[in-house]
Amino acid sequence: MTQRGRQRSFWREASHQILAGGSAGLVEICLMHPLDVVKTRFQIQRGITDPTSYKSLGDSFRTIFRTEGLFGFYKGILPPILAETPKRAVKFFTFEQYKKLLGYFSLSPALAFAVAGLGSGLTEAVVVNPFEVVKVGLQANRDAFAEQPSTFARAQQIIQADGFGLQGLNKGLPATLGRHGVFNMVYFGFYFNVKNIIPVNKDPALEFLRKFGIGLISGTIASIINIPFDVAKSRIQGPQPVPGEIKYKTCFKTMATVYKEEGFLALYKGLVPKIMRLGPGGAVMLLVYEYAYGWFQEHW
Repeated sequence: MTQRGRQRSFWREASHQILAGGSAGLVEICLMHPLDVVKTRFQIQRGITDPTSYKSLGDSFRTIFRTEGLFGFYKGILPPILAETPKRAVKFFTFEQYKKLLGYFSLSPALAFAVAGLGSGLTEAVVVNPFEVVKVGLQANRDAFAEQPSTFARAQQIIQADGFGLQGLNKGLPATLGRHGVFNMVYFGFYFNVKNIIPVNKDPALEFLRKFGIGLISGTIASIINIPFDVAKSRIQGPQPVPGEIKYKTCFKTMATVYKEEGFLALYKGLVPKIMRLGPGGAVMLLVYEYAYGWFQEHW
């Protein structure tokens, strides 16, 4: 193949990966965002002494619906919608590219999948962090949906007050790097390694269930392992306990503070809604990506 032919082949494959990844992200966020709102609310509340503390998962759903309406579950959805298409496009595209690059090294396939996942997660985190700062700020707002500031107004407030740096629109970047790096490392590593072990089923329905089941377990395990980074990220990016006083500053120091003041289990706040979202959500993303990528390869 000539160099020009190789370039055309690369860009064709890259466009398929980017479009399939973007489609996967859009579908996942539209289905699963209400659980992300609930997860964030649990993570930013500070124990039973917090007057706005939810008593249980069911109580959080009832309270949000009663006080904020149905659209309360979709607070902060615009930043992830704006971010999810490029975010998931970056996630899957960079995973494929890192995987291809690692083929030049003498790594086992199992390790290559995990390292490619780690690289894709770190890259994804840099892209998505500004959107996460805006999203968490909107999700933490407990006013009725119609009374809260718009996504763009919230972003403007952050930029005017603190700029674009690590105190402003990129606040909590190290925690986001940890969250996405660890998640993607486990998510992709587990999914592709286990999928290669379990035989393919000739029945399309059973093959769908095989992939969905592996994706569900992948998303669940990755969520359990990375949630301390997620809690730290929410505390750093969310409202501070005392207005005007920054208590949560760095990733590992925030984890240590939460552990010291609230106990070990506080590092796993929001785990149930996170698993409820990223277990099936992780399966949905992988399936949409694989089927969309296959369709693009065949028809375009």
